[in-house]
Amino acid sequence: MKRLYMGILIWLLLPFCFAQNPFIHVDQFGYYSNGTKVAVLSNPDIGFNSNQSYSPSSTLDLIDVNTQQSVFSASPQEWNNGDTDGPSGDKGWWLDFSSFQTPGRYYWKDVAKGIESPPFNINENPYLDVLKASFKIFYYNRCNLPKVQPYAGANWTDGDNFDKNLQDKNCRFIYDQGNASREKDLSGGWFDAGDYNKYVTFTHTVVHNFLTAYENQPSLFTDDWNIPESGNGKPDLLDELKWELDWLIKMVNSDGSVQNKVGAKNYSENAASPPSSNTDPRYYGPTCTSASAVVASNFAHAALVFKDIPGWSTYADELKNKAVSTFSYVLPFFTSNTLETDCDDGSIVAGDSDQPVDFQVKALVSAAIYLWELTGDNTYHQFVKDNATTYGPLENGFWGPYQLPLETALLHYTNLSGADASLKNNILSSAGNEASNNWNGYFGMSNNSLYRDFMPAWSYHWGSSQAKASYGALNLEMAKYGLGGDVAGFQQKAEEMIHAFHGVNPFGMVYLSNMYQYGATKSINEIYHTWFNDQTIYDHALNSSNGPAPGFLVGGPNKDFSVSSLSPPYGQPDAKAYLDFNTGWPDNSWELSEPAIYYQAAYIRLLSGIVALGGFGPTTDNQTIIQPNISLQLYPNPAASEIAVSLQNATGQSLLTIMDVMGRQVRHIQVIGNSTIVPVADLPSGTYVAQWLHHGLLYNKVFQRK
Repeated sequence: MKRLYMGILIWLLLPFCFAQNPFIHVDQFGYYSNGTKVAVLSNPDIGFNSNQSYSPSSTLDLIDVNTQQSVFSASPQEWNNGDTDGPSGDKGWWLDFSSFQTPGRYYWKDVAKGIESPPFNINENPYLDVLKASFKIFYYNRCNLPKVQPYAGANWTDGDNFDKNLQDKNCRFIYDQGNASREKDLSGGWFDAGDYNKYVTFTHTVVHNFLTAYENQPSLFTDDWNIPESGNGKPDLLDELKWELDWLIKMVNSDGSVQNKVGAKNYSENAASPPSSNTDPRYYGPTCTSASAVVASNFAHAALVFKDIPGWSTYADELKNKAVSTFSYVLPFFTSNTLETDCDDGSIVAGDSDQPVDFQVKALVSAAIYLWELTGDNTYHQFVKDNATTYGPLENGFWGPYQLPLETALLHYTNLSGADASLKNNILSSAGNEASNNWNGYFGMSNNSLYRDFMPAWSYHWGSSQAKASYGALNLEMAKYGLGGDVAGFQQKAEEMIHAFHGVNPFGMVYLSNMYQYGATKSINEIYHTWFNDQTIYDHALNSSNGPAPGFLVGGPNKDFSVSSLSPPYGQPDAKAYLDFNTGWPDNSWELSEPAIYYQAAYIRLLSGIVALGGFGPTTDNQTIIQPNISLQLYPNPAASEIAVSLQNATGQSLLTIMDVMGRQVRHIQVIGNSTIVPVADLPSGTYVAQWLHHGLLYNKVFQRK
């Protein structure tokens, strides 16, 4: 979509996925039957939508989607005495329906005002399929692997990638490009983000979040999540992680030094869609102490997890040995205060993989904790005791979302046999004080945010989605260790962060791409990703033939968005600093809509924790999955007087809704069978959407009225 006028059109068209409006915000995937359930009603006050307004009726009705009957009613409660919420610029109300626990599919309706929410499920398992979809993006991001059915959806299959001459299997050194003797096989791993490059230091939070998610709820991650390794007797989450670890092993040299990244030398190279179409050479970058420190931390933690998986003990030993080697390589640099912080000069384009000294020391401390547990070598324990209080939360008392690998490792240390009593007390005291005093307001439930997802303004930066997920994960860690005195509040805060990703936000939008088949009714349509690029068949979830693959988490609202001519997102309240677009330079959509493996892993860690809190099991009948072999047909298009709408294989009773671009219902029809004729002659010319609801599944079709 091009420039500002197209960006505004996107916002106008977004509501057409359901007869919804911008005022009633719910988790579009649903709620646990016995959980806290609160819808947010909004009245925009500041920002691009401040010309809209809503004042709810004294009572709203909960409508059963299948029967269209009211099954419950509740009265909205004004939030903070009518104050304007700082992050969003909205006033609003909370609508608590926690007492309603009957499984089903519902939506909220303000009957007097004609206002409806998106539909949502109430059941015992509303998120498991969403978790699997968000996990699948790592398969789509696999480098050097064809994407084939049944693992890939039909719209996102592709041949092998970066397997051509002088690409990943015989990659050359960026500073010695003509020297064939320095070629390396650096195949494998994941594309890092919107580009196809691979960065060692950027894997730090990804690997630890995967491992911690598994450690916290191992029974959740089964062997049937539909990746090529499914059925091999190993948890699919760890199989997927192994794809990345195997690549990291190739980046490690015999002396423990580690090459820092793999990629192209010019922005114009290897920038084609789909990935298999790229033929330009790829290069590897220099070694750097930051890369070795990250690998030491990643591998030590991974070795602890993998050693307990039957059949992977030998692999775990390899990871342990590489962790020892890389830690040993960095140690002299640390001791002599010569840690390298300027290794990446941009000769391989895109992200700067350099990391500062404090980052490297934090990685080394976490590595030493896991290595001590693995080996029993007190050298590592002494390193922890000597340095744990020098950098990070024990140095400044700040337990925040930006150093989760270290914070998780420190808390883990307190459970280890032989842990130093003084250090253990320091860790628990520091974390507990931060959580209980809550100086910055992000621990536990509070009234700080209309949308129930408060995080400080400083976190609405580039990649705010990772910060939001990490705040939630940090609350779960505090609950896990019983710190701060409010376990239930911390768990609820974490769940509210998930609701914020799923539609309880100022846009009423799911911040995952193309999630319509999983029950979303307003989802991210465009992401900044070279595969799913602007003007390709993957451009837009609804307006392009293929759309982006489901489940990619975008970077999220960014108060520091740099293009002042685009408003929104520029100049908006922090939580409204977003636009659903993927145009490149000079519009810089990557500052908002670019996904990244580190955003994704943080979200997976948080969501898996919420799934574990609510229990998990087979998908229930109320889980909304659109069947890929069924499609809604509509003709003629454009239409003048009437349209014929049909859904193959549909039997029994269905609901057909026609909406305009503002999400207002203009037709609401009960259909018996699989087809019907809808008169449209009285409708104004413009864009409309037909939505067929059949057995809890949603099917959409855009059409034009002449």
